[in-house]
Amino acid sequence: MSNQRAEASSDAPADLPCLEKIESPTGSPPTTSLSSLMELENCVSNLSLAHEIVVNGDFCFVPRSPPTNSLEGRVKEIVHLAFWDSLQEELNRDPPNYNHAVILLEEVKSMLGSLLLPGHIRLRAQLDEVLDMELIRQQVEHNALDLHRLAEFIIHTMASLCAPVRDPEVRALQDLKGPVELLRGIFHVLGLMKTDMVNFTIRSLRPHLMQQAVQYERAKFQQILDKHPASLENTTAWLQAAASEESPATDSRGPLSPTAVLNRAYTLLLRWDPQDQKYPETVLMDRARLDLLSQQLQLLVLEASVLLLTCTLFQGSVPFPQGFVGKLRQSVTALLEGSHTREADLKKALLGVGEKVLQQVTEAVSAQGAGALPLESQDLLRGQISDLWRDNNPVRTLIGERVQGFLLGVLRGGPAKRSPELSFPLGLLSAELAELGTAFGRIIHFNRAVFGPFYAPILRKLLLLPGEAETGEDSR
Repeated sequence: MSNQRAEASSDAPADLPCLEKIESPTGSPPTTSLSSLMELENCVSNLSLAHEIVVNGDFCFVPRSPPTNSLEGRVKEIVHLAFWDSLQEELNRDPPNYNHAVILLEEVKSMLGSLLLPGHIRLRAQLDEVLDMELIRQQVEHNALDLHRLAEFIIHTMASLCAPVRDPEVRALQDLKGPVELLRGIFHVLGLMKTDMVNFTIRSLRPHLMQQAVQYERAKFQQILDKHPASLENTTAWLQAAASEESPATDSRGPLSPTAVLNRAYTLLLRWDPQDQKYPETVLMDRARLDLLSQQLQLLVLEASVLLLTCTLFQGSVPFPQGFVGKLRQSVTALLEGSHTREADLKKALLGVGEKVLQQVTEAVSAQGAGALPLESQDLLRGQISDLWRDNNPVRTLIGERVQGFLLGVLRGGPAKRSPELSFPLGLLSAELAELGTAFGRIIHFNRAVFGPFYAPILRKLLLLPGEAETGEDSR
């Protein structure tokens, strides 16, 4: 699983403090529907955040920073420059105008206070004593405010609170001389420190969340259902499609098993059309992870298809040297990487794959002292490989069914069971498939544990089961 990071969203950039707080309108109170909608959004946000913290060990926040050459980046730079130039102009007046500077100091005090832990009693007292805003306003009135002295205290306090990774940034603040430079640098580093504190809190909460994750997510989702009972429409349609697909496979073995239908439904997620927005509500929080696994799976299917075509066509007539298939696979992987998400890119890549495969086969044949490859065989292989761009290509379909069988075996076996054996050519990709199967199984087994009670009544209705469905507690 690749690292997944969330951008810290804030209307005020790290080095641009807000000078005034916008109050909520008081003319008319929110309507009931708006209040209900906001409550629902908050519930969904909390559920999504808790789920991400639990399932993604690398989850953390990073400060949002638009690209420098983007419109947003240019606007941000202009606004920042105008803000700090305005402050510089105010401080250069005779006498200096400290109104905005005092507001900034008050915000610095608030930010430092948010970084203090309950045990920082003495440090909190020092903060209240040195950054006494009433005293500072009196000093402004008498033109006796010493910004550099206050900045030194602030930097010293930041040095005692920051994570070791921020030590260089805090030390660099001591080299700044101008009051505007100092304040701008202080706000920038404080923004980084606030992000560090959020990530520290996430790491601290993760063990506790993991202990209560299933119950918490189930309760939160139930709250959503209580407000919007129709929130399982896509999930019902998804399970219905899985039941329809599973029916032909079980006609000779008796009635459909709810667990088999649910496992089949989970594998459908790896073949989901990216343009289809009717994604099951119960799996929506994991869609990005499952889409990534789907892309990796499609790449492996294409690699295996190319290897199967090549070896089937030439294995009997061409004596491949030891290690040839492994080298061939490396070349195929490099050429297909990143090309399978768009049809036009895939067609182009497969043309290159066909030529590269023929080149390596020809070199292997020459090294063995055998004759040249027949032109008919070369043209046949080129055509077969280039035709793999079609989703309904027979070879690609065959490999896809084998992979789906492998993943169903992973789900049936549980997270601790040994992965099913793989035949050629999937055996050459066993390490990648095992890793993918483990990641897929981890997502699915947690989803089943959380949402099993929600799936059970839907499956009972679809399969007309009189008793409890298998997807309850026992199927997790």
